[in-house]
Amino acid sequence: MRSPVAVVGWACAAVVLLLVSGCARSAVPVPPVDARAAGGQARLPSVVDRVATRDRVVFLTYDDGAERDPRFVEAIRELRLPVTLFLTDRVAGPGYGHFARLRSVGAGIQNHTLDHAALRGLPYAGQRAEICGQQHKLHARFGVRPHLLRPPYGAHDATTRRAAADCGITAIALWRAVATGAGLTYVRGPQRLRPGDIISVTPDDADATAVVDRTLRVLGEVKGAGLSVGRLEDYL
Repeated sequence: MRSPVAVVGWACAAVVLLLVSGCARSAVPVPPVDARAAGGQARLPSVVDRVATRDRVVFLTYDDGAERDPRFVEAIRELRLPVTLFLTDRVAGPGYGHFARLRSVGAGIQNHTLDHAALRGLPYAGQRAEICGQQHKLHARFGVRPHLLRPPYGAHDATTRRAAADCGITAIALWRAVATGAGLTYVRGPQRLRPGDIISVTPDDADATAVVDRTLRVLGEVKGAGLSVGRLEDYL
């Protein structure tokens, strides 16, 4: 049985979500760039840190073990919060049961490579093995083939895009804002939230249970900007 404090805490968070959670799906998609000009071959995935959309939404994303806070599944379920998880097999593999529970409450599962290697500069065969290998792992475990890739550390090159396309990836999703303990830090552009921004909610290396608190702080900033939270997979 939950304590009165816990009930009040989640009730307050639910009020926040009612104000910031979004269900809008219409978007102006970012078109992929042609992979190779001739021959009707595969198209390179677009590389984005924000989505071109008229909807006043932003997107919450999490990498690897950022979701190890035992309260995270409960938070996603109770708040009905659309989030996207980018998983590396080497990091997340031992806890795939946990991620299956997150998926069951609505979290999206996408590709973060097999071994978390920095892809930039690797030969095509190595990059393809990292990306396609995780495609196969996630399909075997969850029955889905991701269409989004987040390269570890955000490091990518033209070879990454070619390998990703050949593995069935349609977009490489980076981030424009990072949520840390100090608040939101912006990688480029205006130092404020804008519609379509992709936010990476990072874990606290010193406290793996801080991700829910960090998420709630981000929701407060989203609300303050007059925005809501959308599901990234609905837009890319």
